[in-house]
Amino acid sequence: MSIVKTPARAPRARRSPEAARENILAAAERLLTEKGPQALKLTDVAAAAGIAHATVLHHFGSIADVQTALMERMIRQLVAQILAEGAVAADPQGRVGQGARVLFDAFGDRGAARLAAWLELTGESRRLTMAREAVREVIANRLAPEGVDPAVAEDMVLVSVILAMGVGLFGRSLSELMGRPPDTARGLALDLLRRLLPAEGA
Repeated sequence: MSIVKTPARAPRARRSPEAARENILAAAERLLTEKGPQALKLTDVAAAAGIAHATVLHHFGSIADVQTALMERMIRQLVAQILAEGAVAADPQGRVGQGARVLFDAFGDRGAARLAAWLELTGESRRLTMAREAVREVIANRLAPEGVDPAVAEDMVLVSVILAMGVGLFGRSLSELMGRPPDTARGLALDLLRRLLPAEGA
């Protein structure tokens, strides 16, 4: 009688802390996109990430910390995309306008807009201290080189974010409710922003 040896199980590769955090945030973002911010619960995020909920707590401390970190991650990605894609157009209005379109696209899938609204409604938006630095980065690297006054640039970013969030949350449904095409609100908001953009040579 022969004895068949069971192959030894290969040891599970340990993720670095950075990779573990990224895995958790990627899982949280999937849940956010599919089910909305109310689905960002500790057990659900842990299950989506394929880990124990204690591991989520180890890396973030609480589900509120996961939500804040996810919003900050989205902001960093958005800033990087605005800076990258805003350089494509040949004229100042085109470059700044492209940045506005990237912003509206980011909030257009409703995930980012819904999470931002959720953080505001639950009083957690005050934790997003890095948002100020993100605004400064966009102004310094995208608007200031176009000759936009810093105070005006800050106003433009503020209005742009508010409009993009509003369109992301309500634009499609309100447009359709009024019998208009789904992208009507987005088009009107972008047209309004274009009037604030610096004209070439201004």
